Amino acid sequence: MAEIVWHAAGARKYETGVDHGVLYHQDPTTGNYNAGFAWNGLISVTESPGGAESTKLYADNIEYLNLVSAETFSATIEAYTYPDEFAQNDGSAEPVPGVTIGQQTRLPFGLAYRTRVGNELLATDYGYKLHLIYGGQAAPTEKGYTTINDSPDAVTFSWEVSTTAVDVPGFKPTAQLTIDSTKVDAGALDALEDILYGRGAGGTPRLPKPAEVFALFEDFDPTP
Repeated sequence: MAEIVWHAAGARKYETGVDHGVLYHQDPTTGNYNAGFAWNGLISVTESPGGAESTKLYADNIEYLNLVSAETFSATIEAYTYPDEFAQNDGSAEPVPGVTIGQQTRLPFGLAYRTRVGNELLATDYGYKLHLIYGGQAAPTEKGYTTINDSPDAVTFSWEVSTTAVDVPGFKPTAQLTIDSTKVDAGALDALEDILYGRGAGGTPRLPKPAEVFALFEDFDPTP
């Protein structure tokens, strides 16, 4: 093994920012995410893994087992605005154009967003990470409206999101995938973004399942 070196050139990495948000509707019959919509105005997405709690069992006067509960994934989305298409995921419906009602069924959704990866040499031009979330379920949250005053500010919206994991071939189910642009093939990453953002003639934005994402990077042929 090579000798450990601290603070080598380009090794001072960090993550920052959030952009390129996309909301995906889930087909209730197939479970696929075949309709994507731009989510402008994202302020933050706070990822909150949970579970993995330890339960110790004792026998023969000793610690006999240490059982660990299944892991879960949840998130908090904060934004200045949200796509009109998010209404069905936020428990709203529009009986007639321009009239909205609440307390309706909240449909599951998928989400994609991007965070920047930087270092001391290239700053945030170094790379980025794509975050894919499956099986999201938004919980009811407060919306606070205040008077306009001499220190104006825009209303922010926030949602607590729980998830249901999807199958991952060869691994345990998961609700989250992260793709690091600094570690994967650029051509395969470009092909994934074509799918996510609906780029190209006749493209429709959609959120591919984990198996399809893996296949893109495993099978991509860099030969033009």
